Amino acid sequence: MNFIDTAWIEVKAGDGGAGHISFRREKYVPKGGPDGGNGGNGGSVYVEADQQLGTLLDFRYTRNYKAKAGARGGQSNCTGKSGDDVVIRVPAGTVVRDRETGEQIADLSLHGQRVLVAQGGRGGRGNSEFVTSINQAPRMADPGTPGDECTLEFELKLLADVGLVGYPNAGKSTLISVISAAKPKIADYPFTTLIPNLGIVRAGVGRSFSVADIPGLIEGAHEGKGLGHQFLRHVERTAVLVFLLDCTSEDLGADLAVLKRELKQYNPAMSKKQSIVVLSKLDLLDDDGRKALKANSWVKRHKPMMISAVAHEGLDPLVEALWGYVTAYRAENSTT
Repeated sequence: MNFIDTAWIEVKAGDGGAGHISFRREKYVPKGGPDGGNGGNGGSVYVEADQQLGTLLDFRYTRNYKAKAGARGGQSNCTGKSGDDVVIRVPAGTVVRDRETGEQIADLSLHGQRVLVAQGGRGGRGNSEFVTSINQAPRMADPGTPGDECTLEFELKLLADVGLVGYPNAGKSTLISVISAAKPKIADYPFTTLIPNLGIVRAGVGRSFSVADIPGLIEGAHEGKGLGHQFLRHVERTAVLVFLLDCTSEDLGADLAVLKRELKQYNPAMSKKQSIVVLSKLDLLDDDGRKALKANSWVKRHKPMMISAVAHEGLDPLVEALWGYVTAYRAENSTT
């Protein structure tokens, strides 16, 4: 399945049905009064979050959504049938904007959350509504009002508890494949991950959280370089960020500084998120290499966690630490 995280569509609510002009034709009542019914209301258009969906791919093929118009009013004061509403389902985590103005309409982060994006037109009044003391036989009716129409832009932001951030080939895909059931493509070259991967991690009975593996960042990502800029939006909602660094790097401090700078320049609020620094690929170091790493002044100062996803080393303490951040975040942001 292709992962698509942005899309746009055009929506049109149904027009209101026209009011009817008619007069009663009853036996022995040659000049019956007006009995034209009102037109039905046009259908409205809603957008609703659905946690069963994971991509905006469908909107690349279907861009136009139109609700039905209300039916015309009838004789004997019969109101026309209202048009059916249209409900457009999007993945939970989708931000809805007006494409022309850029204004945010809704942030649909919860399953079942719904927003009205185009109001259906109001049905027109039939001639029976126009009776007055001086006009007992009106020959007029409203045409009904047009339904709203607009162009919408969707932006999907993954609802992950933990975001893995690092350079290309830092070991993010391997880590998420080991601690969760996700099966991302893994290879020993940059930009293996071309789309975000989402995995569910079990931290024990009744304890689970989601992890997003974001394609690797490079310096200048916030300006559109590399692939990471396309997916930075997916770490905006996370409870905690994991800065994953290759332990064989010649300058761990510089690597971390670049990653933090890219996130901050993309969105200043990102610098305020909780974060953990993790050194990966510990299996590539022999005993002397490990001793040298632990003796490194930067490592002594920052005390990063150290893991080997390949050798399943240090993963339990990492998962437990992440669970602590996630539970704290959930408690702080829970609503009762």
